[in-house]
Amino acid sequence: MPIPRAPHAVQALLVLALLGGCKAKQPVTPAERPVDAGAERPAWVRSRPISDADYVGIGLCPKTRPDYQETAKKNALNDLASEISVKVEGNSLLYTLDRKYKFDEEFTSTINTRTNEQLEGYELVDSYENANEYWIYYRLNKAEHARIKAERKRKAIAQATDLYQRARQSLAAGDLKSAFDQDLRALIAMKEYWGESDQVSVDGRDVPLANEVFNDLQRLTSGVRLSVLPERCELNYGNRFKRELLISAAYAGNGGTRDLAQLPLAMGYPGLTGKVTETRNTDTEGRARTTVQRVDLDTPAPELLVRLDVDALVSKDLDATFTRPLIGSLTVPELHVAIDRVMPRVFIQATESNMGQPVADAGVALGLKEELTRKGFRFVERAADADMSMNVTASTREGGEASGFFTAYLDVAFSFKDRRTGDTIYEGGRQGVKGIQLTYPKAGLDAYKKAAQDLKKDLIPAMMNALL
Repeated sequence: MPIPRAPHAVQALLVLALLGGCKAKQPVTPAERPVDAGAERPAWVRSRPISDADYVGIGLCPKTRPDYQETAKKNALNDLASEISVKVEGNSLLYTLDRKYKFDEEFTSTINTRTNEQLEGYELVDSYENANEYWIYYRLNKAEHARIKAERKRKAIAQATDLYQRARQSLAAGDLKSAFDQDLRALIAMKEYWGESDQVSVDGRDVPLANEVFNDLQRLTSGVRLSVLPERCELNYGNRFKRELLISAAYAGNGGTRDLAQLPLAMGYPGLTGKVTETRNTDTEGRARTTVQRVDLDTPAPELLVRLDVDALVSKDLDATFTRPLIGSLTVPELHVAIDRVMPRVFIQATESNMGQPVADAGVALGLKEELTRKGFRFVERAADADMSMNVTASTREGGEASGFFTAYLDVAFSFKDRRTGDTIYEGGRQGVKGIQLTYPKAGLDAYKKAAQDLKKDLIPAMMNALL
């Protein structure tokens, strides 16, 4: 039953599937006709030749272009390639890919260019030019083309079959990276025949080879199993908000589960200064370690994302034009590890006064407490229950009077200490925060208000940076 004609983008790839390979033979070039605007055009220019024995390619280019000869040759090879029609086989890889991946215009253009560069066995028949145009005529013997193609396809299938068998051996040894590379190389070896039937015998089964290899690529990535210990990443004051995780990679297939050595993994999580990314290769036991630290506490539901780094599996010497659409449809395993943040318990001690009188709700300590609570810190009533202590001292002093306005200055000092060791985690302060009002006490409260805003703005980020 005939297969429906493939879309235009696919036809471009079919031409490559039929023709790729070697450079053209270099025939003896016929003598160029003299440029004569009045000369009669040859018959092949006036009417396109029709041949049962040959494919015909004729190219034309205006001589206004500086590269008109080369352009005419490219046009002729385009024309020659377009004469070679290929039917997309229903069991071919191209038939499969066309339903899963849409080739873009850039891909199609690249395929066309490389197809024409790789035509083999064509010969120059004639060329013609006048004052305005340059024409060139190529032909490709159909029988010779079929013979060359059959031989090339036989070699490609043999090479791909060998690479596929090596890939299976590599996977059996736990080397998925090599298996992936060998499968990709097997497919690239057959790229000229992706639209054709390529039945081979594998383990007593008759299978379309390119599809079988492509399916093996799918199995390789989808069979990767990632796990982590511990299963959740808890960051707390006890571990100084730093946790090492052990990631394991294994392959689950028909032959059981095996560890995957030298498997590239990509990892990422939200950090204080932006997203933290890193890559790791598993060791000989299929394990890799990573340390999560300095996590952005404002990120809702933070997590560590671990995924198979498929791009790192692709060798740099392989043409991305062909590998990209192949790996773009693969299932990439991912592991999501929740990051739990348990902020420290804090005991607060504050001594704050305004012109010698104690202040309570108007002091800076309350504002700092509210901001830290918003960050997840927990405040306790007893020092024995705390992980760290926060000490705040603040007092105002008179700064003078002018035109009925009174100036006050506030001096603030604070420190955060580890309750058990007494070590200082962070300390700082402000001197001479200025407040102006109609009385000294009101000017002092104005200074407290300004200081509270400044401290929440500057102190909390600095303290968090020191803590994390």
